[in-house]
Amino acid sequence: MGTDLHAPLGRNRKAARKRPGILRIGQIAASICLVAVGGFSLYTAFRNDGLEQSKPPASRDTSAAPPTDTVQQPQTSGSQASNGMPRSEPQSGANVERMVTGDGSVITKYSPRPRDGSGPVLVDAMKMGQDPRMAAIPNDNLLEDTPYGRLPITSSDGRRPMDQYARPWSGTRGTRIAIVLSGLGLSQTGTQRAIQQLPEEITFAFAASGYSLQRWMQDARRGGHEILLQVPLEPFDYPANDPGPDTLLTSKPVARNIESLHRAMGEITNYTGIMNYLGGRFLSDPKAMEPVMRDIGKRGLLFLDDGTSAQSKTAVIAKGTDLPYAFADLQLDGQVNVNAILQKLDELERIARRNGQAIGVASAFDESIDAISKWSEEATMRGVEIVGVAALVHDPKNP
Repeated sequence: MGTDLHAPLGRNRKAARKRPGILRIGQIAASICLVAVGGFSLYTAFRNDGLEQSKPPASRDTSAAPPTDTVQQPQTSGSQASNGMPRSEPQSGANVERMVTGDGSVITKYSPRPRDGSGPVLVDAMKMGQDPRMAAIPNDNLLEDTPYGRLPITSSDGRRPMDQYARPWSGTRGTRIAIVLSGLGLSQTGTQRAIQQLPEEITFAFAASGYSLQRWMQDARRGGHEILLQVPLEPFDYPANDPGPDTLLTSKPVARNIESLHRAMGEITNYTGIMNYLGGRFLSDPKAMEPVMRDIGKRGLLFLDDGTSAQSKTAVIAKGTDLPYAFADLQLDGQVNVNAILQKLDELERIARRNGQAIGVASAFDESIDAISKWSEEATMRGVEIVGVAALVHDPKNP
């Protein structure tokens, strides 16, 4: 205490040293953090770790060479869709660029290929053995416009309708059976019942003279079925037994028979081949058969002989024209009775186990549909693979 007792309390004292406040300490800490963040930002900005990306240029220079780590897919020529838009073939892929980062990770970048022209492109989802979601849509590359409608052709790259629309199968060499249900399109209720009840492994044959064929074809293809087109051919007892309009006859000129064939072909699309409807006399006449079989083979189709004519020259003509062909081993519904048809199906299985494969043909009767539906489910459990008929043909291109 001071000696002046009259001085006010606290007067004449030395001022105490002020301590830094909490606020000033926070300001210093914040400044240090800002300096650290700024320094780290500068470091990362100038450090090359492989992750930076340049802005896309306004226009792409297609003449520049791709980077060394770019994988180039083979590019095939596109085609024009029906609406004039360019179509990309499934073999033409994207540019694939792979960038390796500093830590060894790989970043993959996909970008469109350069193409001639501008505007949108249609991706062609067609491939060997179609996805059921696309199966009702024809491949424009396998069709040509004619006065008789759009007819099947082999594409410029060698792809055949037989391959495009074939039902995929396992590829194993076990016991294989193809069952063909014929005469579809002649009866609306029978056709609908077959599509609704039969498993997708069954091959459907539509009669060229049937009704609403385009609609039924689409329903069948969406259901996973491989399909054939039945063309009327002259039987021995013609005209008492008349297969219908535009029947191919041995007495007709070749040009007239080809015209009748093309008129039948134009009824639907998306089929793998042609099957005879009757035709005992026509199939036994090489002179009448040869130009017709040659046209079928040239268009990338198969030919299924229903096996009812012992005098058929199908094998001889097919081998001379490089036509993929097959014969049915059994007619399954000579007796229209469920039990009789089941017995025929068992016989067909015995043939297949002996020879490795067999083909059976039936008509679209209710009894046939019931028997095939029941038998096919049981046969699958016994290790039998039911396949589309295209899997069992003699194919000169795939011996």
